[in-house]
Amino acid sequence: MNETQPGPALASPDVTRCAVASDRPAQAALFDRCFGRGDGGEVLPWRYDAGPHGASLARVVPREGSPTSAEDADMALVASYACSPRIVVTREGPVTVGQTGDVMTLPSQRGKGLFSALDRAVMEDARAAGWPVVFGLPNSASAHIFTRDLGWLEVGRVRPWTFVLAADAGARAERLRVSRLAAALVPWAYWRGTMRVGHMKDQFFAKANVVAIARFKPEVDAVTAEAAAQGAWTIQRDHRYLNWRFCDAPSGRFKAHGVYEPSGKMRGYAVVQLPARGDAVGYIADVVALDRVAFAAAMEAGLSHLRKAGASVARAYAFDGSRWQADLVWSGFRAPKAADSKAVIARVLDERHPIAAVARDAARWSFTDADRDAELIT
Repeated sequence: MNETQPGPALASPDVTRCAVASDRPAQAALFDRCFGRGDGGEVLPWRYDAGPHGASLARVVPREGSPTSAEDADMALVASYACSPRIVVTREGPVTVGQTGDVMTLPSQRGKGLFSALDRAVMEDARAAGWPVVFGLPNSASAHIFTRDLGWLEVGRVRPWTFVLAADAGARAERLRVSRLAAALVPWAYWRGTMRVGHMKDQFFAKANVVAIARFKPEVDAVTAEAAAQGAWTIQRDHRYLNWRFCDAPSGRFKAHGVYEPSGKMRGYAVVQLPARGDAVGYIADVVALDRVAFAAAMEAGLSHLRKAGASVARAYAFDGSRWQADLVWSGFRAPKAADSKAVIARVLDERHPIAAVARDAARWSFTDADRDAELIT
């Protein structure tokens, strides 16, 4: 989400219209302009049209009249907003909800209420589609607009946790973001991490085999379904979703490992996002496991892959109070500074639906970086 200077709700939802597939090039140009990217032409069709849970709901605001600045002369759209469907597995059964993202407005058009107009229009579209809840992970510049002006609730906080893979300059620079003390303690954190990895190996030695996965097969469906049954809110991860989310992602920076019993039965998997060239940070994007042995094998495989790929630290985001946060602590991840957090927000569109209560407490969600609307973790 990106609207650094949202203004009051001056514009009417009538200024928006539903986006169609032919709008993708113009939306991609807006995406590249607002986010300083150059890959919108690849990312947006993948994100909006190819997801296995259905096509996104999106609205746009076309440019009318002459451009307000020379740099906007080639822009057909001045604003865009997308909301993607996600099938959530709950104790009452599967439910389709929405995940909002890519709120984009040209800098020259901010402060005119387009942000609010788009949100109101898309929420009505989501209500009409039968989605009882929409959630999002906004940036700090726009979160307060959602909660103050648009009826959204802050339902949790998300923070980055870090595992020190190497006692080097890259790790010290990353830990300096937390504090000087954290940077000075990198050798100690590296030693503790090494000891923790050794403990993980002891957990699964002779009990599990780890194999690299090029694409997920239907065998993973039973694993993710059993894991989802243990929670109150889990975004459905069958092989189609996992292949779309990771194997077919435009960046090509995701690598997966499967965990198998000696008999050959799958028990879990891990997915990592490789560090960008010259970057010290890699990411644990997702881990699903049916028991502690499989979890230890999956996490160790992910951390080892990132270390071999040249990452100085591994990072993973977790909701405060969630089981995933507890798993990261068990695995040896270090805490962020207290102020390093962002809001998790939800908009309840159907108060009568059973998922409404769960939506108000993000700590009850089974949520990793695999569930973000953005392709790359940053």
